[in-house]
Amino acid sequence: MRRTPLELAAVATAAVPGLAPTATAYSPDDDADFDSALLLDAEGKRWRVRSPRHLEASTRLETEFMVLRAFAPAIRAELPFHVPTVAGTVRQGALTTFVYAHLQGSTLSIDELSAGSPALAHEIGNALAAIHDLPLALVNNADLPSYSANEFRQRKLNELDQAATTGKIPATLLRRWEHALEDVALWRFNTSVVHGDLHEDNLMVQDDTVTALTGWTDLRIGDPADDFAWLVASNEASFVEAVLSRYTEARRDTPDAHLLRRAALLAEFALAQYLVKAMAVGHEDMTSEAVSMLQSLAADIEEQARHDEAVLAAEQAAAAEAESAAVQDASNPQASTQQPAVTVVAIPDAGAAVSVAPLPPTSPKELPHAEAAGNDALPGAVTVTAPDKSTEGPISRPQGASAASPSPRQETDAGNQASPAGDDASTAALNVVNVTPLHAGERS
Repeated sequence: MRRTPLELAAVATAAVPGLAPTATAYSPDDDADFDSALLLDAEGKRWRVRSPRHLEASTRLETEFMVLRAFAPAIRAELPFHVPTVAGTVRQGALTTFVYAHLQGSTLSIDELSAGSPALAHEIGNALAAIHDLPLALVNNADLPSYSANEFRQRKLNELDQAATTGKIPATLLRRWEHALEDVALWRFNTSVVHGDLHEDNLMVQDDTVTALTGWTDLRIGDPADDFAWLVASNEASFVEAVLSRYTEARRDTPDAHLLRRAALLAEFALAQYLVKAMAVGHEDMTSEAVSMLQSLAADIEEQARHDEAVLAAEQAAAAEAESAAVQDASNPQASTQQPAVTVVAIPDAGAAVSVAPLPPTSPKELPHAEAAGNDALPGAVTVTAPDKSTEGPISRPQGASAASPSPRQETDAGNQASPAGDDASTAALNVVNVTPLHAGERS
């Protein structure tokens, strides 16, 4: 039975001596595993209470307690964010409730984060890089899980087999995930420390700054793509790219090229894990919700596949048409020759032939106008009338016309020569589909 924030406040007073809560409020958390609340005391200090709902959740909180103790002051000082501090615990039967000194900031939804400023994406990228650059000894010394790349892939294959036994996973998804998990090249990466349960409810934000990260119950050595799955599920490509860009700059090691592809797979596969978990605890509402989300995801993937096939068919048809045209051009090069446009100017008509004969000498009396003409009219001078220059306007050959084709002018004037011809003018990547982000209570 779920406990109210008021009941959790009463438990917290037993965990932290002297704590006197004056106000309580609900705190977002993994609702299937924990009851959580925020408390405010008389001095204005805030506290967070996490109480497990079953034995496995209690074990996770105890693991987190070991992790937080492993964060020595020197390690905490190097992180760009704060990590929780356990203020007290109280055991109730087999379950242990933890009270934490509350951290500054508040949680935002995935939509609010993805719609935030570039500075916020920059901050998230820095936080992810800081986690993945933590020393491996932090995990090994705490005796926490450690997986090689191949071990991590094999673990996911085992989980896929378990999910398939439910009989509720659409065949489209089973084939898609199996093919991705069998693509060995996709799973070549350098392992690192990973948070393991990173999502928006474990991210504390204030004024575009990541102030703290909580929920350290699944710290391990494994695939860094694990911590990107919740980002990919946001379906905001520009936001994810901005985070990844800053993450790549801040990391000491260069991330592998397939990180986001694996993150997309893990985001989808989280729905199958949710289904298995819901069925294990016998929660019918959670089971129905998981089945509905899986069917919706399968429908989106099938629709995307049909769209891709249509685009590919169109591209292939265009390529075939271009190839056919090229073959025809090669078999008939004269027909395919493109001639540049040519402007044809008609040659003026020369007019009638003119015979010129010298005039006989004359006396001044016979030239009454000679004196008036002055030196311009010389004896023996002949004035020749210029030929008639009235012609048709210029005729332009149409673009692409052959030089062998007669122009209109050439058809009417067979005696003219044709104008000269001009020179010749001569495994597919995983796509991120619309993945319904899991609510806080839907995550393991």
